[in-house]
Amino acid sequence: MNQNKAAGFRRFHDLEASWIFIIPSFVLLALFVLPLVALILRSANPHFVQDAFSEQALQALTLSLVTSSITVVIAAAFGTPLAYVLSRWRSKHRAWLEILLDLPIVLPPSVAGLALLLAFGRNGLLGSQLELAGLHLPFTSAAVVLAQTFVAAPLFVRSARVGFSHVDREVVEAARVEGANLWQLFIEIMVPLAGRALISGAMITWMRALGEFGATILFAGNLQGVTQTIPMAIYLGFESNLGVAMVLSVMLIMISVFVLAVTKRLENNTY
Repeated sequence: MNQNKAAGFRRFHDLEASWIFIIPSFVLLALFVLPLVALILRSANPHFVQDAFSEQALQALTLSLVTSSITVVIAAAFGTPLAYVLSRWRSKHRAWLEILLDLPIVLPPSVAGLALLLAFGRNGLLGSQLELAGLHLPFTSAAVVLAQTFVAAPLFVRSARVGFSHVDREVVEAARVEGANLWQLFIEIMVPLAGRALISGAMITWMRALGEFGATILFAGNLQGVTQTIPMAIYLGFESNLGVAMVLSVMLIMISVFVLAVTKRLENNTY
């Protein structure tokens, strides 16, 4: 009888103590959920379809999908070898290189945009050399890709590096014993075994590029059909067309939820 009372008291005490965790958790979750719900409810109006198929929305969506996809290709082409080197390299200087690679992730977007402009602008560090080569990057679609790559590619490198680091060393050593050269080891062993991490990194990179705003608006501007991506159109929509802004915002939410769900599943199956 006493044991039952003690067990009941513990359950009551645990239930009472659990509110210490539940209440702040609920408050923070509400802060995350309520604005999104408000946006979705407000956008559900008779003009939703019309706004979704407007010229501004379609141009922004097309440009965003094209530029962010190009960004992922660039990040994968150049970031995969870099991630592999970082995963195999054992040096006290590697930490500084990783800090340098992660820096664009934490930099304020305005700083990233200004840095790109000072590096590749007409009066920038490489501006005169680019002009001689007939290249003009600022305020072009190429500038959008460059800005997206600057802020998003480090996410791919980080994910790929973690994936390569988790490959069993015994498998690598066995492949070397069988006579595999460095290229065969990379293509036939490392990339397939780290495949989920690479795909996850590519999806996160694509999503980050799709939502890039700060660096892009400083370096590429906001020219409809040329540099106006979805975030730019949303920003402009506050002044000219709120319906388009809300439609594009809902699109980004839906895409983000899908990408995050797939990425989370890949990560759970990887580790």
